Amino acid sequence: MSKEKIYIFDTTLRDGAQTQGVDFSIDDKEKIAKALDNLGVDYIEGGWPGANPTDTEFFNKDPNFKNSNLTAFGMTKKSEHSAENDPMLSSLINSKSKSICLFGKSWDFHVDVALNISNEQNLENISESAKHVVKSGKEFMFDAEHFFDGYKSNPEYAISCLKAAFDNGARWIILCDTNGGTLPHEVSKIVNEVIKHVPGKNLGIHAHNDTENAVANSLAAVQAGVRQVQGTINGLGERCGNANLMSLIPTFYLKKDFSENFEINIKRENIKNLTQCSRLLDEILNRKPNRHLPYVGASAFSHKGGMHVSAVQKDPKTYEHINPEEVGNSRNIVVSDQSGQSNIMSRLNSIGIDIKKNDPKIKKLLDEVKDREFIGYSYDGADASFELLARRLMGDIPRYISVNEYDVSVKKDNSGEIVSFAKAQLEVDGKKILCEGKGNGPVNALDNAIRQNVNKLAKYSEYLKDLKLVDYKVRILNTGTEAVTRVSIESTDSNGKNWFTIGVSPNIIEASFKALVDSLDYKLYKDNAPAST
Repeated sequence: MSKEKIYIFDTTLRDGAQTQGVDFSIDDKEKIAKALDNLGVDYIEGGWPGANPTDTEFFNKDPNFKNSNLTAFGMTKKSEHSAENDPMLSSLINSKSKSICLFGKSWDFHVDVALNISNEQNLENISESAKHVVKSGKEFMFDAEHFFDGYKSNPEYAISCLKAAFDNGARWIILCDTNGGTLPHEVSKIVNEVIKHVPGKNLGIHAHNDTENAVANSLAAVQAGVRQVQGTINGLGERCGNANLMSLIPTFYLKKDFSENFEINIKRENIKNLTQCSRLLDEILNRKPNRHLPYVGASAFSHKGGMHVSAVQKDPKTYEHINPEEVGNSRNIVVSDQSGQSNIMSRLNSIGIDIKKNDPKIKKLLDEVKDREFIGYSYDGADASFELLARRLMGDIPRYISVNEYDVSVKKDNSGEIVSFAKAQLEVDGKKILCEGKGNGPVNALDNAIRQNVNKLAKYSEYLKDLKLVDYKVRILNTGTEAVTRVSIESTDSNGKNWFTIGVSPNIIEASFKALVDSLDYKLYKDNAPAST
């Protein structure tokens, strides 16, 4: 039996760019577009040429896509212009896009209130715009804005808007849940009615996530007959976001209800790039990835409960719906105060420590973890600190840099600027090394004291020169005068490896320094640095 094709339409660069706090540069757009093209999506909506300088410049360049069609976005002509004389339509047609997607109103309420024109004028704008774009030779899509709300309000008029585009040559009619308030059962019901007027092979779905049903609505629409699915990387988009393609793509490919009946252009080997694609977007946006995203999040295949871990070790299918490697992700066994022996064993195996189940060091490590977590440590998200703790217990970690003493001071100068100063006396191979630095806070100053004097650290300078602090978090664990502070640090190096360390103390400086020292030690260990004599 031949499979029907589902077309994947990415709108990260257009609808995703409407996310609060997101402002893509030309370089950002090109990097994301290249990743999407390499992934193999069918359409990449690059933005709105003519609407702003960035989008205009992006469309003036030839993207030279291998797999994807560059799509320009805009709106149907204005009532005061003919289609031929509408400047916005002209900018779209003259752009280096293969496809054009125009949005138009399909809710009579919007036609009246937002456009302040008659229903008949709106239909004319849709039909004349369709004719003009089709005549240009470019593939035409009509984005029926607010369609589901429009259908629920006035089904006959909403359908007539679709027909105005489809009867005049539109390849695709996109049903938009613009306000994101439609539920899956409503989507199924309405799509079944729409197919009586427009064939499913010409229908698409554009779902927003305001009820957290964008993915579910997209799947319901496909099952009801639509064959194009629109969304964004990580669900980026206005307000609560769009349908997340990082969830939809693997669902289409890996879930039998879809994979046995449908096919997508994205090749199996590219499915393994989904996690990388997801994290690329977060890197470009300079924001921390959402660990809890389905399929691609760092916690998507994390196991914490001891019974869960024990079962996963016997067969991952006990608590995993797919193999994480299929989407480029990995399994993570969490070590915490809830850990049992299974967690510890699995975690040790994952970092290359081969140890027998009855080795007394296992119980010792488990007890140590629980004792430390009782006073505030959390190895749940501190993989490097846990590995150091385990390897120190096993006797695998040599002494690297010794910290003899440190001093931190804070000063407010005459201009009102607050500056922190730090001194740290370190020791390598019996030689004392004084490191000094300043920063906008005591922890920053202490960090700078070490990193800005890395050339003084004798044989360790080459190992540490590419070490960077990515993220720093402080949490006060209890209130009052005896509050305990937990500091978490994320570090990276030139190899792109990220690791997490932790420090706990009643004193925030001490807690921070413990986490910093763990970061240094982990970097030196993983790079096979020699021990200090």
